[in-house]
Amino acid sequence: MSRFATALAVVFSVLAWNSVAQAADVHVNGYTTKNGTYVAPYTRTAPNNTTLDNYSTKPNVNPYTGAVGTKSPDPYPTYTTPAYTSPLLGTTQQRRY
Repeated sequence: MSRFATALAVVFSVLAWNSVAQAADVHVNGYTTKNGTYVAPYTRTAPNNTTLDNYSTKPNVNPYTGAVGTKSPDPYPTYTTPAYTSPLLGTTQQRRY
């Protein structure tokens, strides 16, 4: 019985991990560009402040197509914090790292 429980736990873990990993994906509908080229529907990673988790970045692999990323990771990514109002200056500023 313990083998069954272990196998069941593994299955649920894989399913939970898969649903969390795919929650960060965004489906893009097909569209036609200005010059008339049709772009087929595709799935991409959700937008954020880094390129390190994009499917096209080395060494990531697109789970939908199996294609290995070809773009080099940005060695100096720029991260920004949300804008805030300085209590001393009374101005809105945004920090860049």
